[in-house]
This record gives sequence, structure tokens and C-alpha cells, in this order.
Amino acid sequence: MTTDQKTALITGASKGLGFALAENLARKGWKLLINARDARQLLSAKNFLQRFTEVVAISGDVRDEIHLWQLAEALAQHQWKVDLVVNNASTLGVSPLQPLLSHPVDNLHLVFHTNLIAPVSLLQKVQSYLKDGATIVNVSSDAGAEAYEKWGAYGGSKAGLDHLTAILGKENPQFHFYAFDPGDMRTDMHQAAFPGEDISDRPTPTEYAVPAILHLVKGTLPNGRYTPQLLKLQQA
Repeated sequence: MTTDQKTALITGASKGLGFALAENLARKGWKLLINARDARQLLSAKNFLQRFTEVVAISGDVRDEIHLWQLAEALAQHQWKVDLVVNNASTLGVSPLQPLLSHPVDNLHLVFHTNLIAPVSLLQKVQSYLKDGATIVNVSSDAGAEAYEKWGAYGGSKAGLDHLTAILGKENPQFHFYAFDPGDMRTDMHQAAFPGEDISDRPTPTEYAVPAILHLVKGTLPNGRYTPQLLKLQQA
């Protein structure tokens, strides 16, 4: 392993966008620290990814403060400094989606903790392991920018994440902070949002979302909120 090898911390990396991004970076030789709630899926992801690079995988829920400290501890034990953090772990909430006035309050706590509070808590714990100029990508959603019926819990949490990302960027000019809205994708979460519907027409994460994040990883764009479409225009 070379000393200039880059390192990424990706949450929710056992499937979907998180895994697709992890695979792309692994094939480029990035070292990876990954997490997911499902230990079996995470182990399967690790076994695949470590064919290309060094991978540390720790299963757990990002709402668990001990688990977040375990991620920081892993960086310390391996003496890794991080070039990229991707706060990708998210939860949709109840499925089928419910209007806000019918949404179970205990599930609102779960959604907002997972999608809004946990990304900030993780950054608090790993901030001393971030390289100067590190990039932080907080995965958002178009539901955070548009008022969609029955998307209040998820959309509200992502709107809050967008705002906190902007504030983090102002408070920490030594890093690059991006809120990234990947758009519709063919993932388990998107299927849960539309139970029983055929979502095979949605793009896979590798088609648009992963290339767009890789453009953000360069850290040459101003802090802000980006979509694959906007990034395509930026590159034109």
C-alpha cells in the first residue's frame, strides 16, 4: 500500500448507492471504512470490495453513539486520515408513506435522527481524522427541495440536512461540504416508497449518481447543493 493512498468513510455501504460508490472507489485503490445495519449484507460487501483494496467494515445503526465512536476508533487503530466522508445511510420511514398528521411520532424520531442528526454526530467524532481539504458529501433528496404529499418525514429530514450542510461549510472552510441529491434511482429504498410499482425504468446508482459524486470528490466546486443534472452542466 502506498502512503498517498486515499481513504473514504461511507455509511450505508452494503447496497444501493453506498455500495456502488464503494465499489468504484475500491477499484481505484481507495481504502474504505464502511458501515451498514445488516451485518450479513455488510460482510458480503466487504468480501467483494477487499478483492480490490483494504476494507474495514463495522455493522451498526448510525443512531447508536457507541457505533459512531467505533468508526472513529477504527480510524485511530489503522492510523488512517480521511479524504472523503459520505453520509449515505438513510431511512425512508413507514411504507407505504403517510401524511404528516398520520405519521407515527416514534417513526418521525427515527427518521430525523437517522437522516439529520446522525450525519452531524458522525462528523463530530471523526473530525480529527479528516485531512485538510477533505470532502464531505451528505446524500440528500429532491424530496428535501420539493413539497411532495406523504414525503413530509423523509423530505423534512433531508431539507434539514441540506441546511446543516450549508452551515457546516461556512463554519469549516478547510473542508468541502456538499449536499448531493442523486434523484430517482433503482434501489430498495425507492421501491419501498412505491410498494408494488415497477421501478425498473429508474436509473441504477452507477448511471448518474456515482459519476456525479466522483466529480464532487475533486473538491473544486463551491460548497453547495448539487444534482447529477447540475454537475453535468458544470462539466459542459
